[in-house]
Amino acid sequence: MKNKHKGGRPRKYTKAEEMQYKIDKYFESCFKPELNEKGKIQRDIYGNIKMKQVKPFTVTGLALALDMDRKTLLNYSKQDEFFPTIKKAKLKIENYLEERLIEDTSTTGIIFNLKNNYGWKDKIENVNVNTNYEEYLKRVEGSEY
Repeated sequence: MKNKHKGGRPRKYTKAEEMQYKIDKYFESCFKPELNEKGKIQRDIYGNIKMKQVKPFTVTGLALALDMDRKTLLNYSKQDEFFPTIKKAKLKIENYLEERLIEDTSTTGIIFNLKNNYGWKDKIENVNVNTNYEEYLKRVEGSEY
């Protein structure tokens, strides 16, 4: 019996290594060499070029670098072969965003991104106004802080 084609477009990536190469290039593209006041490339004491981040790390930026949309990227992450590769890249982006929460004063967009792409949630406390003080203390003492 002939093998039937499952339909749809063939996968863009068949090996995680191919994808990893493009992911590395994406993160590198977010940096450019630092220049001094004369326009010359800055180097550290070891002679390495100093790099400055000029673009933020984003999931959609990663997807674009892989020549796909965000949803396709997330679908690849469900495949065993690509899961670790994509998970590590998304973790790098999440770390970047989390650091921005600490450094930046305008965090609304960052919080939105962390909630929608990384499962972050606002913690909502259920407070019962009919609870007396003794019951409240028992509940608080039993919780983990």
